[in-house]
Amino acid sequence: MKKFVLFVCCISFYTTAFSQTDANYNYSIGVVGFSSMQLPKILNQTNSQEYKDSYFTGVLVKFNDNQISYRVRADYYRKNITFANQCNTCEIAAGLVTDYSFTVGFEKNFNYAKIQPYFGVDLGFKANRFTGEIKSNNPKSSNLPYNVDADKNGFLIAPLLGIKVNPIKQLSLFVETNAKFYYAYERQETIQQDALNTRSFAKYNKWEFLVNPVSVGIQVHLISKN
Repeated sequence: MKKFVLFVCCISFYTTAFSQTDANYNYSIGVVGFSSMQLPKILNQTNSQEYKDSYFTGVLVKFNDNQISYRVRADYYRKNITFANQCNTCEIAAGLVTDYSFTVGFEKNFNYAKIQPYFGVDLGFKANRFTGEIKSNNPKSSNLPYNVDADKNGFLIAPLLGIKVNPIKQLSLFVETNAKFYYAYERQETIQQDALNTRSFAKYNKWEFLVNPVSVGIQVHLISKN
């Protein structure tokens, strides 16, 4: 019995010693140092389930209110990519993809300890654009290459789970994962490389489910309430 009481006292002291880590500060700013993410599907991309790694492409601002923090996040990704279109032996697409999002939401801590699990939800806007050239991947094909411009703009909702570690009161390291439900309006324009530069347009409204397995970052807590 004495050992149990001593154990409870130690746990209580530990929790108190590191309590109010976020709540002691009015707001926090952070940067996402690494993220593994799934981009929206481009055209009839065959490997759309692959994850893309990005470094220092996201920023985060949080307004702290006890165990709840209201958050604003912005992410930006821009890179040249190559992928198979239609099927692995049909076409090869090469070009520039630009993807960005802006969200607002909240997160709630499970405790005030030095290690803090949390959950939350982000809501916001996401845009994705691909511009490039598509060529036949069949050596026997006589089809000419064509240019393509594909845009997606839409609304997303992203439930999230994460964990924070507070090595010191003013600093936190965080790891989180989320899943995005993305509803977008898509516009595809193709321009044939023929004498007439023949153009064609297609429009769609689509739901997509995107998974971001991990984001790792650091945040600094500012303006103490004490």
